[in-house]
Amino acid sequence: NPFQRLQVSFLIRLCQSHVFLFIVLTSAWRPEGKILETVGVFEAVKQHGKYETGQLFLHSVFGYRGIVLFPWHARLYDRDVTPPMSDSKPEPPGAHGSKEVKGKTHTYYQVLIDTRDCPHISQRSQTEAVTFLANHDDSRALYAIPGLDYVSHEDILPYHSAEQVPIQHELFERFLVYNPSKTPPFIPRDTLKAWQEKNHPWLELSDVHRETTENIRVTVIPFYMGMREAQNSHVYWWRYCIRLENMGNEVVQLRERHWRIFSLSGTLETVRGRGVVGREPVLSKEQPAFQYSSHVSLQAPSGHMWGTFRIERTDGSHFDVRIPPFSLESNKDDKAPPAGYTF
Repeated sequence: NPFQRLQVSFLIRLCQSHVFLFIVLTSAWRPEGKILETVGVFEAVKQHGKYETGQLFLHSVFGYRGIVLFPWHARLYDRDVTPPMSDSKPEPPGAHGSKEVKGKTHTYYQVLIDTRDCPHISQRSQTEAVTFLANHDDSRALYAIPGLDYVSHEDILPYHSAEQVPIQHELFERFLVYNPSKTPPFIPRDTLKAWQEKNHPWLELSDVHRETTENIRVTVIPFYMGMREAQNSHVYWWRYCIRLENMGNEVVQLRERHWRIFSLSGTLETVRGRGVVGREPVLSKEQPAFQYSSHVSLQAPSGHMWGTFRIERTDGSHFDVRIPPFSLESNKDDKAPPAGYTF
């Protein structure tokens, strides 16, 4: 049941053959109770094929409303899947110790997040996680596009709405236009196509890495951001998105991170620290997931990263969760990334 993972302030109501979605609102003028606002009607989850541009959805893990902009076809390297002995030699990224992993095509989507839901998910998922290098002298300057996300196909719960502007986001009406004769009834404007083409090298999702240790699943997605010159040397930048997900029933808390970063230039850096992005998130059955993005730079065009998270149980004991190794590649056109919304 795809709805069993949903842990948000939405109410799902079955009525004959329709599944209605409501948002639960607390009224300032009715403090004694809550009111319901209709969001839409759920549609069948797609077991085959992909969702189209303009598809409304509810995120099955983080519970926000969103809309699909366009799909990405990634290679998923899942270290929890044991390949048959008869399989041929797998493709890169290669080995984790003696364990080799074969990539499998998997669909992700570039989406807009409804800004009304951002305050409710900010403790579990960053809403300004998609960042770019700025186009000026400060080689470390970054800017973010708020409310832009990447969503795996299985995390989408599709629905439809009678509203002509069902998602609140500053880019919604720049990118999409309502057309009731189409299904879904939102079609891409030329500005969306131009934006996708212009930003493709810095948005593209190509590899996804996943591994589970003691019911804690870690998913990593690296993105190349571009190259900058600093102090007569080239500095290559990547961002990486990480999701931790508690697949079990035990409440645990992330306490430490331990990274190993290898550069093609031959350097090996070790990074240790408390928590991640200033937080030590608790992963429970009610709120099983935490997602964040961070950045890394190398003075070489490629490298590798891997590591562990130190996790604490409620009894005070600890265990280490593996972060699957992933490549940092710069095989993109190194022209300057965009510096804002230009159409």
